[in-house]
Amino acid sequence: MAITKAFILLVLVLSILELGLANNNDFTRSRFQGCSNVTNGPRNIIVGGSNNWTFGFNYTDWALKNGPFYIGDSLVFKFNPPTNDPNSHPHSVYRLRTYQNFVNCDLKRAKKIAGNSDGAGQGFSFRLKTCKPHYFSCGEKDGLHCNMGMMKFPVFPLIPSWHK
Repeated sequence: MAITKAFILLVLVLSILELGLANNNDFTRSRFQGCSNVTNGPRNIIVGGSNNWTFGFNYTDWALKNGPFYIGDSLVFKFNPPTNDPNSHPHSVYRLRTYQNFVNCDLKRAKKIAGNSDGAGQGFSFRLKTCKPHYFSCGEKDGLHCNMGMMKFPVFPLIPSWHK
């Protein structure tokens, strides 16, 4: 467990440093004045890409490879609604309060933002409105999908240059 926590912390620190290096080696400017956003406006980002929101896909890795994310972007969670099939695995989306809750997949104080049926069709959309860390996870099976299924990821929205 300690190794997992250390690894996640290392990944987060390295991703923040990578953002600074990617923006003309000026960490202060990238963190406090925003990075240039080549999309020229808010984006609708499907969480997991073509994999959608599913058990066994590494969403932390996906977030690192698909960031940075900006204030105004919307994360779209798509997943199948529950069925009568006993092999069906419904999903949900929770927003965890702290980094420690994220690391431990502790859902006790988490806020459920999408239920089992909300990801059907066009999916559930969460708009990034604040410049603070957001921690997302699946809350099904008392955190099993988060712990064993890698269904969790952090997002650190930046202030986009088109927002100024």
